[in-house]
This record gives sequence, C-alpha cells and structure tokens, in this order.
Amino acid sequence: MKVRNIAVVTAIFLNTIATASWAQETGESEQSEKTIINVAGHEVPVMKGGLYDRYRSNPPLSVVAAESPETDLSWFKTLEKTKVDIGFESYSPNFYYENSRVTAIYTADLDRLRQLMPAEVLEQVRPLKIWPGRGLIALTAYAYHYCDNDSYNEIAISIITNKPGGSNLGPITLLSQIRAKSFWGYVLKLPVNTELARVRGVVGYNLPKWLTEINYRDEDESLTFEITDSETGKVDVVFGGKKLADVSTDVAMVTNSFTNIDHEGSLTYGYAVSRQLRHASSTSDDAVTLTLSDGSLSNYIKSLNLGSLVKYEYVPNFQSALYAPKPLSTLLESD
Repeated sequence: MKVRNIAVVTAIFLNTIATASWAQETGESEQSEKTIINVAGHEVPVMKGGLYDRYRSNPPLSVVAAESPETDLSWFKTLEKTKVDIGFESYSPNFYYENSRVTAIYTADLDRLRQLMPAEVLEQVRPLKIWPGRGLIALTAYAYHYCDNDSYNEIAISIITNKPGGSNLGPITLLSQIRAKSFWGYVLKLPVNTELARVRGVVGYNLPKWLTEINYRDEDESLTFEITDSETGKVDVVFGGKKLADVSTDVAMVTNSFTNIDHEGSLTYGYAVSRQLRHASSTSDDAVTLTLSDGSLSNYIKSLNLGSLVKYEYVPNFQSALYAPKPLSTLLESD
C-alpha cells in the first residue's frame, strides 16, 4: 500500500460534463446549464435537459438508446422499475448505464471498526475478523459516466461485514461471500460531487453522503480520483489504481448490500446488483496509490490503521441497478 503524507495541494482540476453522453471526467461545477428542482424539500441544481430533469429516475430505455447507441441495454430490459416513496417519489431500481470503478480492500483495526458502527447495527452484523485484531475495509471510487441521475463521482469507505442473521466466521464467511459474489457491508463515508446525488443518497437511501469536488482522471496507465476537503477547498485524498492488462470480458454479476439506520431510527438494508463487463484484479501493492494529507477524510482514513492490501479490483466498464432500501425485518423474516 502506498500511503504517504503530503503538503497542501492547491491545484484542483475541474471537469467537463456532456449532457447527451458522458465524459471521462465529471464534475458538477462545470455543467453548462442548470435548472433547479425540488427533491424532498431541497432545492437541487440538475443538468437542464438531462435524464433526471426530464424523467426523474424513470427514463424510457428508447431515450437512453438514442442518446447512447453504443451502450448495451439488454440487461436493463430484463429489469422492472416500480414507483417508490423514499422520502420523495422515485423509481426502483435506479439504473447506471456506463460506469467505472477501482476498489482497494485493506486490513484495518478491528476494534476501531466496531467503534464506528452503531450499537443497533452491531446487534445484527459485525466486521469480519480476517485475523486477530484485524478486519477489512473496502475503499471504492466510482465514476458514474451516464445514469438516471445524469453523471457524478463517488467515494465509498465501507466495513465488510457478515449478512444480517448470518454467521460471522471471519475468513470462512468472506470466502462464502466471494463464491456467491454477494457481499455485505456498513458504509462509513460516501462523498459525492453533485447535490442531486447527495440529497437522493441522504434522504432516500440513508447514506452518509456530503458534497465536495471529486476530480476523476482517466490516464494512460491508471484511473485516479482527487477528493477535495469540503471545508478547506484543498485536495485531501488522492486514490487511484493501475489499468491492469489481464482484463476479463466474461460478464460477472456481483451484489453489494449494506445495513444501516433510517431517519426514524429503524434498521434497513439496501443493495445494488452490478453487471461487470470488463474487470481484473491484483494483490500487488504497486497496483494502488493512496495519498493522504491532513484533511478531515485523510485523518479519518488514518484512524482506521490500514494495513496490508488484500485485493485490488479494476473494473473499467460495469452497469448497475440500485434498489430502494427496505426494513431489515423483511430480510430476516424471509430467511
């Protein structure tokens, strides 16, 4: 793992967003024209004429096909959207048509991970103990190039846990999740770079999102994300991974689920199903770069006492369907 302290970084490169397709770099601050819409009582700027402005999470696939003719929509045609009330009217699942991500899974201090989880959640799930005193943290950077919410970038820091109601046997449980391609976690941090993504995530999905600049660079040999400290306006965290050569084009279906607490204090769960079209992985420390400064998110990551890199995932092309959260009791009853 490459983690090093850096001095203050002052240059922030903004992004350019296309309205009818997607760009390699996305950022809300340079959208050419915006309109204000109301989402759950929040005045939210969105791309004028974008998918969300026109269709509020329910665009016809014929429109998506016309705007992005090279996108494979075959999987989305097999999924049915339903109208839901998640603090505002929306549709589930939310579709993500063209996306890229990099994920680094590290060992972390197990006691610290337990401290960061609410007591109510710990009654149902606990961090997986990979070996004595060590749990697992997944650090994931997403670039959603084209989706029902237009386009945005997101950084997720999550504790890997057992499934609610399921056993927690550490490495055995982890291997079981790997075989099933179905993973469970508790999301600690989730900065995003559009207000639409923030409001929808906080109100609708009970997720710890806040708004800040996240600069995405698709470079010759790597994908890199620069996360700005929302308080200081300076680059805080730089996270990226190499473009691995041995990329598989075999479609892989992966489910990522999370447990959390809704605005009424009740336990809920949500999940996203991803269709990975191009993907590769590595266990080499050299595959990942994580550069920390003295900002708030950097200090938070330092407090996790990250250790060995367990796995790096390079997924330059995937699609996803994010489902609205449900009461955790419905999952436990079904099992």
